[in-house]
Amino acid sequence: MDQQSTTAPYEQLRAQISERARSGRLPVGYKLPTVRGLAEQLGLAANTVAKAYKALEADGVIETRGRHGTFVAAAGDAASRRAASAAAQYAEEAYRLGLTRDEAEGAVRDALRAAYDSE
Repeated sequence: MDQQSTTAPYEQLRAQISERARSGRLPVGYKLPTVRGLAEQLGLAANTVAKAYKALEADGVIETRGRHGTFVAAAGDAASRRAASAAAQYAEEAYRLGLTRDEAEGAVRDALRAAYDSE
């Protein structure tokens, strides 16, 4: 954890685990440490780790299997499902608003350009 960062520790942890899962450095099915165990390893409060795990589970990056532990989920699949759902919602809304297909696609191109080119 970067103690000098203005980003909250739970968000730093969430981002690190998410990036490692998506890159494959943490493979699907990898068992993560317990909340308490990781908190001790990193010198963080257990609530901080629990908050990061909860956010990662909501994002579909990890899954908790009761007493068996917490594992890296098929994050790519979850991300693809969420993107497809968002795209379907957008398409329905654009159609409802009366946009032509070209107008709707143009709005998506502009949004993607803004998101990806700002890095």
